[in-house]
Formats: sequence, structure tokens, C-alpha cells
Amino acid sequence: MRVVTLRWEMPRDGSAGEVSCLALGGFAMVLEIGPNESYIENYASRRSWNSVVLSLFPSPRFLSGSRLHPRHSFGWSCSCPPRAVWLVLAALVCAGSVKTARAQEPPYFVTYSQVLEEPGNLEIAQKGLTGSPKDSNAFYSATLELEYGAKAWWTTELYLQGQATANDSTVFNGFRWENRFRVLPTEHAINPVLYLEYEDVNGADKSALEATGHDSIADFQGRNADGRGDISRTMEGKLILSSNAKGWNISENWIMEKNLMGGAWEFGYAIGASRPLALVGNGRNCTFCRQNWSAGAEIYGSLATVHDFGLHDTSHYVGPVVGFNLPNGPTLGFSPNFGLNSDSAGVLWRIKVSYEVQQFRDLFRGKGAQ
Repeated sequence: MRVVTLRWEMPRDGSAGEVSCLALGGFAMVLEIGPNESYIENYASRRSWNSVVLSLFPSPRFLSGSRLHPRHSFGWSCSCPPRAVWLVLAALVCAGSVKTARAQEPPYFVTYSQVLEEPGNLEIAQKGLTGSPKDSNAFYSATLELEYGAKAWWTTELYLQGQATANDSTVFNGFRWENRFRVLPTEHAINPVLYLEYEDVNGADKSALEATGHDSIADFQGRNADGRGDISRTMEGKLILSSNAKGWNISENWIMEKNLMGGAWEFGYAIGASRPLALVGNGRNCTFCRQNWSAGAEIYGSLATVHDFGLHDTSHYVGPVVGFNLPNGPTLGFSPNFGLNSDSAGVLWRIKVSYEVQQFRDLFRGKGAQ
């Protein structure tokens, strides 16, 4: 048992400070007595002189001299009278473990933010797109996503895609392998992330995960039999710029894509802004509380090619986004996308269901130790 010093920062509002931590085994208990407003103002219920703020964080080896991001903290804390500290401390020691809380990511469907997957965690998601564009059959495109946090600065993801079209057929479209690399290890006013993806998909793909080149409503109107034999192998890069300010996340993506089998460089963009409906929890164990919801909007579209860069013969969409984090369960997302010109589909409906497996890599490490 020892005392370490924790330097903390709240990226949402820029507040910072130091607290003393009582390190016990693999945990560190933050003990802070008195009304330190720069810290407590973020927690409405913690304003009493006669209170002790307790929070549980990871191993003291991580804490000592480090900058704490809320995403790294465990999901339990309380405000209680000093005489109750030792009862809480004893209860935690007896419990032996605490389940980590998932960070609330921006609810975007096309735009990427600076948020990466936690190292060792695996997120399993199903992302769906449906619509009935003009002069075409209704369709449903499904994308299975397996996202793994390889490092704190590196997230890798595998996509498997397919779609079904009414009065046509069901077809497997191919796969994508995505990698995102965080350039700066800590939060800044603008946080850059580099994105690199290899795609092996056929021409019947209707997932519309982004828009580049001369993507248009015509991509939804072809027959599956005509497109499934048209294989496209491409490399896609993105420059992701993301900022957090006063609870808001604002992200901009510049997209570049090149068909490895020939063709010009194609370009696109995506911009999103969102925030949680409540920045501070109300302390109650509830499912539909405001802090479990986030909302915003995003706009995205294509910008032709290196030979004819611009808006001519390109498609563009805008729409609201809503996310709901079910406590101890999956995360749900929904967004209607409205076409902004005649080259776009009238409306596309997006849905997403994801579930995060905490410390997935430890499952295999445990088997190896046995």
C-alpha cells in the first residue's frame, strides 16, 4: 500500500489538477477531501465540505505521473462521509474486481472521430443500410464489423459485407481491412488520426460506408448478377481531424481512394458534430437516463476525381444521428440520410448494433497460462 500522485485532465472542459491516491494492490483509490471546485464542478452531487470523493482507477503503475483520460477510468465512484470511506474500501477489497465502463463514442455512421478501441477490447457490430431509391428495388445491406484495439494508438478492423435486393437476389460483397493510427498520444485542440484500408468488394456492394469519386444513385440501381463479377481492389486513406469542446465532438474526414486495378484517385469528405445529452450522470441506476444518449448530425459526399475535382456528378447526404448506450449491454444507433441533389438517393436509413467484449485478449492469455 502506497500513496501516488495523480494528475488528471477533463478534455471536455479543459479543467485539470492533482489528487493523492492510495494504491492498494492493482487498484488506486482517489481520496480528495474538501470542495476542489475545478474537479467537483463536473459532478453536481459532490459539493460538501464534509465529503470524500472516491474513484477507482487502474493499476498505480499507470497512474503515477500520468494524464488521466475519462475513457481510462473505471465506472464506479461515490461521494460519502469520511467515516464511510473505510467501509467502502473494505467492500472493494473483498469484491476483488470492478467491471470497466465503456466510453461513449460519437454516434456517427460515416464520419470517424479520434476515438480508438481500448487496447485488448473487441467490438462486434452489425451496421445496416436500407432504402428504396428511385427506379430501383428496395434493398438491405449488412456489414459485420470486428474492431480490435491492438495498441493505444492503433485500432484494426475487419468488415464482411453482403446485401439482399427485393425481386433480385442475396449476394456476398467482399471484405475490408481497416487500420487507424493515432498520431498524438494525448488530447489536443485538434486530434489527427491516420486511416488506411484495403478493400476487396464487388460491384453489387450497396453498403455506402462513404462516398467517393462519382458515386451516385446509379450504384443502387444495378442488378446483382451484373455487379457481383466486377471485383474492385482498392486502397483508401483518410485524414481524420477531431476536436472536443464543451461536451461537443466535431470531426472532419478527408477521403482518398485508389483502385489498384487502374483508375484515377477519387475523393470524398465527411463531417460530423455530436454530444451526449447529459455530460454528468445523475447517480441513479437507470436505463433511459439522458447520459446514455447522444445526438448530432453528419454530412458526407463525393468530390469526383483528380482529373475533374469538384461537385459535378457527385452525391451528397445529410442527416441526424442518435446513439443509445444500453447499460451493461449493446450500443444502438440510428440515422436517416437525406440526399441533397439529383445524383443522390432520396433517403437512406442506417442502423447499428454493437457490443464490446472487455479485454478479449485476456481470454487467450488465460488459456496459455493453463
